Amino acid sequence: MKLFSIDGPLYNFFSRLLDMIKLNVLWFLFSLPVVTIGASTAAAFSVTLRMVDEREGYIAKQFWTAFKANLKQGIPAGLLNLFFVYALYLDFQLFHAVEGNPIYFLILGIVGSVMCFGYFIYAYALMARYDNTLLKTLKNSMDISVKYFGRTVMIAVVVAVEIIVFIFNTTTMFLGLLIGPAVIFLTISGPAMYIFRDIERKSKEG
Repeated sequence: MKLFSIDGPLYNFFSRLLDMIKLNVLWFLFSLPVVTIGASTAAAFSVTLRMVDEREGYIAKQFWTAFKANLKQGIPAGLLNLFFVYALYLDFQLFHAVEGNPIYFLILGIVGSVMCFGYFIYAYALMARYDNTLLKTLKNSMDISVKYFGRTVMIAVVVAVEIIVFIFNTTTMFLGLLIGPAVIFLTISGPAMYIFRDIERKSKEG
């Protein structure tokens, strides 16, 4: 039966699921030193961008090659990303802790969250696809977020739904640990690849 053949949908589903589990394990392992989380994320995006193109090969080999290539830029990117996330966490903690819940903490947190999202949502995919300085990569990520606002909002909504699903109960939390980050990277990679190709096409035409 076609369903159970090597080219059938069932085989393809489990093959892709196994690839996602492999990628997720690699991302967790290479992120464990914490300082390498940026390089590990860029390497994961290098793999998921290839998945979007349906030209992925050996996951571990691709990941390791991309990890080494992005190590120098990925370390400061990851640390900067973690710093902003922690600063936002402290801001929201202060909003709840200070008597009267001063509104400026909330406003600062919301504005900071939007800016952090804009600067980093495409940054690691850009890092995986193009050679650039870190500051230029972050600027390009923000520029893309503004120019392709509709797609960026769509990404934010879908990723938010995925996170809610993954933390919904004990079963889905296990699923989230198994494939969660890899699924989010793949979710971002689809629209990101469309945007990158659109920019590259317009650059050639212009």
